[in-house]
Amino acid sequence: MKFLEYMEKIKLAKERISNYIHVTPIDYSTTFSRIINAKVYLKLENLQKTGSFKVRGAFNKLLSLNEEEKKRGVIAVSAGNHAQGVAYAASTLNIKSIIIMPETAPASKYLATKSYGAEVISYGKYLHESMRKAEEIIKETGMIFVHPYDDLDVIAGQGTIGIELYDLNPDIVVVPIGGGGLISGISIALKYRFPNIKIIGVQSSASPSMKVSKDLGRLVEIEPTYSIADGILVKSPSELTFNIINELVDDIVLIDDDEIAEAIGLLLERSKILTEGAGAASLAALISGKIKVNGIDKRVVSLLSGGNIDLSLLSVIAEKFLYKQKRVVKVRVIVPDKPGQLNKVLGYVVKIRGNIIDIVHDRHSSNVMPGYTKIYITFELQSSESLSLLMNNLISEGIDVKIVE
Repeated sequence: MKFLEYMEKIKLAKERISNYIHVTPIDYSTTFSRIINAKVYLKLENLQKTGSFKVRGAFNKLLSLNEEEKKRGVIAVSAGNHAQGVAYAASTLNIKSIIIMPETAPASKYLATKSYGAEVISYGKYLHESMRKAEEIIKETGMIFVHPYDDLDVIAGQGTIGIELYDLNPDIVVVPIGGGGLISGISIALKYRFPNIKIIGVQSSASPSMKVSKDLGRLVEIEPTYSIADGILVKSPSELTFNIINELVDDIVLIDDDEIAEAIGLLLERSKILTEGAGAASLAALISGKIKVNGIDKRVVSLLSGGNIDLSLLSVIAEKFLYKQKRVVKVRVIVPDKPGQLNKVLGYVVKIRGNIIDIVHDRHSSNVMPGYTKIYITFELQSSESLSLLMNNLISEGIDVKIVE
């Protein structure tokens, strides 16, 4: 690999984009250090302009264009963060931009991209269909295509994150992988300075194309399935990113949506940090044990790559997080359909200081005997110990009770 040549591009990118981006914070986390048994630092690219690291590569690419190319304008295809990064960079530099987004892109990301000044076109259900539309426009107009990862200038822009980690002198850096542009740039910058550093990539099990490619030693395509980490769902990395990752990245691990959701919940509750699914992937791999650190003195960086999460999805994740932590519980009781029975059950909930959220009666299901009613009670509680006390009290009253998972 042209290691030194690529590193020079990253150094140049840092000079180019320094006036346009944030040097994002590196936050030491006592909570996650205790959970993972290492010194854990969070690199907060969710606080970057447009809410994602993508703006780094976008600015570097656009600033590398000559005047004639800038006049032609730029075009990109994206369902999310790359769209916003290119739109914002183009608007800042007074360059015309068109962003093609699939019709399935979240409304929040569509509106954000439009607000940054781009002309946004919704086309196709999937990115490859959107790409065909972009190719038509490029053929007609000669606009410059800004690829999200298969471009050395974009990769160099993302690599500036690695330079910002130099003073920390980390032992392990964990980075989410979609098309591989982010981890490629960071790996070049860090391996140049620290040859023995461990770089570990994280992919969603719904889209393991880079892991499978690295394991097989050749580039493969795998159609992604659904995941809340939509920012890292990529059918295939590029030859460019595959070659860099194959040489410089030490390992790639897979995580699922439950692990990602837990990381989002913990980040929000313990650290007051909002991330999207892809943004929480690196921490999810650490707290789930998919990455073994082996050393309490090891300095581990978890890169939180973005914070652009849809609010409706966030509300679902928050609710599931509370259920999983047994902070919100639903129980089912079957009692005689007589006055005072519900009040008796609720009295025990009150004793454990439970806060009632919802009550649903069911008298008509086939498994409910005549003269009885099935009641579902959802409530908040303070500890799992209080739940055990409630269950024991209800059972001692002869009440048929069950926790609904």
